Order: sequence, then structure tokens, then C-alpha cells
Amino acid sequence: MTSDPIADMLTRIRNAMAARHPKVDVPGSNLKLEIARILREEGYILNFKLAEEGAKKVIKIYLKYTPANAPVISKIERVSKPGCRVYVGSKDVPRVLGGMGINILTTPKGVMTGRTARKEGVGGELLCQVW
Repeated sequence: MTSDPIADMLTRIRNAMAARHPKVDVPGSNLKLEIARILREEGYILNFKLAEEGAKKVIKIYLKYTPANAPVISKIERVSKPGCRVYVGSKDVPRVLGGMGINILTTPKGVMTGRTARKEGVGGELLCQVW
């Protein structure tokens, strides 16, 4: 049992991309499904699928590479950690690389990107940054 399942998911994605794997399996949860949905909508992964292996849920994430076989995700990092939570207001949501990357936040209106949170006028916990 990991103390930070979101960091575990991000590390699995990071390691699989470094090893050029076509897909990675992550233990399933609703929050991880929402993170995978945002990564797919923003074009960082090809697709994801929820599978049930016995009693456990597993998210199969299909990774995306450029034609030159370089990973689409250059960096994916956890911001808010269990020991040090990071919360931002709607006007304080930071831009990642001047708008070239994305933030993923949990807000009262659900899990969304930083751009969407600014547009909706909500703040929340800053989970991770991707570029």
C-alpha cells in the first residue's frame, strides 16, 4: 500500500515512457480515472481503459509518442503531496511554461485543468503539472 497513490500513478507513467512501453497498468480509483481522462483530452496519452482483474480495478493507460519515438510528456510531476498540500485560489492558478503545459486540480466542481478552473472561477488542490 503506497501512502500517495497519485504520485505512484505519475511515477509509473514516467517510468513507462522512459522505457518506451506502449501501455502501463495503474491500480484503479475514481481520482486516477479523472486524471487519465484529462491527460487524454489534452492529448498527452492515446487512451485509457478501466479493466477488472478479479476483485481489483486496473486502469490501462496507452502512452503517446511522437513520430520520432520521443514521449509526448516531457515532464510530469506531483505538486501537492500528503505532507505538504498546495491549494490555490481561482486567481492564483499558475500557468505551466507560459501556457504550454497543464495543471490538474481537484476543485469543488470536480477534477479539471488549471485553464478550466480559471475560466470557471474556482480554486482547489493543485495535484500535478504536465508538459
